[in-house]
Amino acid sequence: MAEPGQGDVAGLASLAEPTRRALYLYVQAQESAVSRDEAAAGVGVPRHKAKFHLDKLVEDGLLDVGFARRTGRQGPGAGRPAKLYRRSAREISVTVPQRSYQLAGLLLARGIEAAAGAAQPVTEALGRAARAEGGRLAGQVLARAGERPPPAALLAAVRAVLDEQGYQAREDGAAGLTLANCPFHALAAEHTALVCGMNLEIAEGLLGALPALPLTALLDPAEGRCCVRFAGPQPTRHGR
Repeated sequence: MAEPGQGDVAGLASLAEPTRRALYLYVQAQESAVSRDEAAAGVGVPRHKAKFHLDKLVEDGLLDVGFARRTGRQGPGAGRPAKLYRRSAREISVTVPQRSYQLAGLLLARGIEAAAGAAQPVTEALGRAARAEGGRLAGQVLARAGERPPPAALLAAVRAVLDEQGYQAREDGAAGLTLANCPFHALAAEHTALVCGMNLEIAEGLLGALPALPLTALLDPAEGRCCVRFAGPQPTRHGR
């Protein structure tokens, strides 16, 4: 399985090659899809070289391909449709450490819309949207862990899904999980209570849909990590 963001990194790395970058910029600047001949002429390279780099851009998800006859003729004798290239609708974003500002914006938009429709506080609506997102992540955990997974497999799946979201989950010494990275770092720095509350709701939504996992989501802010921590089961104290 690919590491989180690996496809985006590959896509950006593809543009490091000068001819490939020039072809991409040429294609995206056109109002309509272009043929290999048009792209080759547009950047001043041989057709075979343009073909190689255009197809590589398609492979890396930066361009899309379609086919059409450019002569306007139809039926027998009209010739083969030309392979045409256009900019892909795929969005590429790479941040190190991993951030998920798009998810934050989506949850905030859902919260605002729900609040406006029901005349309720935005923070409450945002909390429900974030908790629902946690439930969605729990579905990914269960799909990864399989039916009736043992606790260790379930915990490993939780870590994997959290890592894909950018949280960098690490097991701590108390049978819990520490989140070494906040995917919403810049937002949390300026709007701490709002974003930390959203993080907590995501975590509680995740755990709420995984009752077999003996973890509790807690607000436990500290420098250099997420404000939320997954606490393990507390040891039983026996009286004397």
